[in-house]
Amino acid sequence: MGKWTGRAAAYADSYAHLCTHTAPALLAAAGMAPGVRLLDVGTGTGTVAALAVAGGGRVTAVDAEPGMVDLARGNVPGAEVVEGQLPDLPFPDGAFDAVVANFVVNHVIDPARTVAELLRLTAPGGRVAVTVWPHPAPPLQQLWADVMAAVGLTPAPSSIPPELNFARTTDGVTGLLAGAGVRDVECRTIAWTHQTDVESWWVGPSNGMGALGEALAGQDPATVAAARREYERQAAAYVTADGVLALPTAALLAGGARP
Repeated sequence: MGKWTGRAAAYADSYAHLCTHTAPALLAAAGMAPGVRLLDVGTGTGTVAALAVAGGGRVTAVDAEPGMVDLARGNVPGAEVVEGQLPDLPFPDGAFDAVVANFVVNHVIDPARTVAELLRLTAPGGRVAVTVWPHPAPPLQQLWADVMAAVGLTPAPSSIPPELNFARTTDGVTGLLAGAGVRDVECRTIAWTHQTDVESWWVGPSNGMGALGEALAGQDPATVAAARREYERQAAAYVTADGVLALPTAALLAGGARP
């Protein structure tokens, strides 16, 4: 089973809101315009697809998790939403004018092969755009690492073999896309403050998502409770006077063209 199996609803209530922020810039980097045939890879709950439909795009969305596909179909009736597994998606070569992947490349086992697949699906002269979480980690992501360290939890090993991995930096992401054949790659950092609340932000880890959620998998209730207390203690530094949990974060956005 995939890491998102059975977690679509929990994702919709937590990380989906975080990932929404980059959607406008991602579509702009892909050259989104009315009439553009756009593929949203790893659509999740359909946030990027919905924005593309609203902008007049002819949108297809794909996700490997059936629960996500169901959610996206309900959220974006104007898009064709199908199930598909990277790096072999069920579409012909050059079927789309633009292909986007919002925080997808950082999850796949073979990032280079995945980007090559995105490029395969892009028509000549069309554009590919992706977002990736950076390293070193911004405060939002670092919070989970600090909680794990304080409680004595070991982060789950990366699912990406070291020989297939890439640096989560501007140069690393640029090199990944250029190495797959994307032309004129540009990469920049998008920074923002994610606003939520302490209870809502715990939905992700409590459902096995994110670095802390993966580390908590299979732990006894006492360890989970200790992690929750430590999370609340450290998160307090980011809670505003009106109770908002305001976590600074950032993403790398890269895009380029198919020759």
